[in-house]
Amino acid sequence: MCFYNFEALSKSAQLKLFLSFPSPKLLEAEINITGSKSETNRMLLLQALYPNLAIENGSNSDDAQVMQKGLGIAHGEVDVYHAGTAMRFLTAFFASQTGKEVVLTGSKRMQERPIGILVEALKNLGANIQYAKNEGYPPLKIKGTSLQGNSVRLPANVSSQYISSLCLVAPTLPNGLEIELVGKITSVPYIKMTLALLEEMGIQTAFSGNRITVLPKTVVVPKQLIVESDWSAASYFYSIVALSEVGSKIQLATYKKESLQGDSVLQDIYMDFGVRTLFRNGRIVLEKVAAHPYEKIACDLSNAPDIAQTIAVTCFGLGIGCHLTGLHTLPIKETDRLAAMKKELEKFGAVVGIDHESLSLAPSNGITKGVSVDTYHDHRMAMAFAPLALREELGINDAGVVSKSYPDFWRDLKKVGFEIKEVS
Repeated sequence: MCFYNFEALSKSAQLKLFLSFPSPKLLEAEINITGSKSETNRMLLLQALYPNLAIENGSNSDDAQVMQKGLGIAHGEVDVYHAGTAMRFLTAFFASQTGKEVVLTGSKRMQERPIGILVEALKNLGANIQYAKNEGYPPLKIKGTSLQGNSVRLPANVSSQYISSLCLVAPTLPNGLEIELVGKITSVPYIKMTLALLEEMGIQTAFSGNRITVLPKTVVVPKQLIVESDWSAASYFYSIVALSEVGSKIQLATYKKESLQGDSVLQDIYMDFGVRTLFRNGRIVLEKVAAHPYEKIACDLSNAPDIAQTIAVTCFGLGIGCHLTGLHTLPIKETDRLAAMKKELEKFGAVVGIDHESLSLAPSNGITKGVSVDTYHDHRMAMAFAPLALREELGINDAGVVSKSYPDFWRDLKKVGFEIKEVS
């Protein structure tokens, strides 16, 4: 073993790391976290539609780079690799851009992730989209055209990215757009994030009941859009503080108390783990103020499914159980996250049950030593399990996958005090 090269980290897809944490586990650190991937990708699309917008503190993630590159292509193949947000957003973007003609494709896993609901909605608005291989899945052949339709109806329990992608291009349609959502809506905060960004640009929107309206606007005034740091990335530091000694503190920048990001619910959820959140001059201070008082917790994560893996690992590290619901979108992410979590947690000795939309973890009193976590090309698998090294040494396979959303993750963990070595 040898200490790894941080600069080469994101270049090595098969990098394996070995994580440990020396005693004592009373932590104090300050970390600057990159801008939100979710906000950045929305702003990049809006900037492509309205070029007089400027973006500050954008995400340095692979996904944001893929999105930016894709927006600059007018003809030929656009490969988004594993970037699900880019796939959904670019589908709507290219469909609405007269004269552009592309084949929108991605990794093998991306070609297994459904997109039919979004494609059919766009076709109902007048889009020219064909499936290049399998019906309902990428790759897509898209010929951009002026979308003359102004209303569409789709299920409400699908990925919110389908809905956001339609909202983002809606103001460029001649008559705007009205979206009717059928059933219970998933990940409402992400839809509200999209609408809030449109409102910030002076575009009128409404979201009442199961109906969304976006009015047309051909020109917006020049504006600088500032990306808040990523609350999803903050989740791993919440987990670290929860697993550390009372009195531990980690400061993270830059965050807003009135956040657009659904994952900001972390500040409420982690109170159950004895972690308090304080806002100070654009920073949040995470402080372990008490031991966890519960044997088992329950959370409905319908509005924040991306933090489910982090919460499950936190609970396991603390020896407490959990029942997490609202996770029906996880099987169609970068991997089937419910199946992957069950398999990897069980390696450590956990007792886990899953169904199509929930995960249950039994309380435990031990952690199996010498485990290496498989990440399944999923950045959140790598980052969610990393804090567990506070309790037991572990390995992370394909560790470079974190560059998808948080390229500086391993560097920042080292700042907190983790010992990280590359396994040859």
